[in-house]
Amino acid sequence: MTFRTEIKLQPYVDKLDYGSHILTLGSCFANNLAQRLARSKFNVVDSPTGILFNPASIARHLELMTANAQICPEQLIGLGQRFVDYDFHSSLSAKSREEASSLMNSALNTGYQALANSDLCIITLGTAWVYRLRSTGEVVANCHKQPASLFSRELLGVDEACSLLERIVELAPRRVVFTLSPVRHIGDGLEDNSLSKSILRVAIDTICRRHSERVSYFPSYEIMMDDLRDYRFYDTDMIHPSQVAVDYIIDKFFDIALSDKAKAMKVKVDRIVRASEHRPYDATSEEYRGFCESQLQLLAQLPEVDLSKEKSYFDNALQINL
Repeated sequence: MTFRTEIKLQPYVDKLDYGSHILTLGSCFANNLAQRLARSKFNVVDSPTGILFNPASIARHLELMTANAQICPEQLIGLGQRFVDYDFHSSLSAKSREEASSLMNSALNTGYQALANSDLCIITLGTAWVYRLRSTGEVVANCHKQPASLFSRELLGVDEACSLLERIVELAPRRVVFTLSPVRHIGDGLEDNSLSKSILRVAIDTICRRHSERVSYFPSYEIMMDDLRDYRFYDTDMIHPSQVAVDYIIDKFFDIALSDKAKAMKVKVDRIVRASEHRPYDATSEEYRGFCESQLQLLAQLPEVDLSKEKSYFDNALQINL
């Protein structure tokens, strides 16, 4: 008897390898995926302008990156001891206008270069609910904990969501993979969260069918809801996926997205990374010296991968071991 409803995934035609350049944008699951890619030493730039939950804000940031736009200090808003912009995450705020605008412009420049070089953009959508600043009518990416009276809360319709995803695909130079965040936004209420996810899922499917040659969907939401439908796969807040669940979902992505060569190389890279994190009982022992030398030999067999950090670690360990 089968006790799971495992989702059968079709491999991507265009596979990723260690020469691919990847840009992730969107909700916190985009960060999860980027962190795993970076740990395995793939070329990935992770959400340079911070976490973004709705498609309007993601499209807006791609427009800013594509235009290599600059944020002027004068346009920032002073909130207490910080200067912020409603388009940007609070991690890009600062105590002075100049410092905050410098952080934002540096992030946009990183995004500009990453987008131009990207072979794949991975877009993780979190919600179809948006907040508009009443004074301007513009959708904000972050309310910065300001009074709710300053904003109106609206639900994007399917047509509007499709238009925004179409704009995202237009701005992405090559391949795009959309995912739907497996995190339930209970701040919206469970019924409104379900409605929001449904709108985004329909919009994603519409765009994938319209641009089937270069746009794909990865079902992280469905894997969480249908394959891992048990609270043991949730974190202590019972909302976010546990680390086990995140790893399971991302491993599913690797299964269908990586080339056979990249998969084989990833196994070797992961072993070297784990080895560099190992802390020996006796760093001066002959046994540990041999271990470091063997890791450096393995490193030399992977010239396509940037393992400079690990090489430096083992080189320094050998110097200590002299």
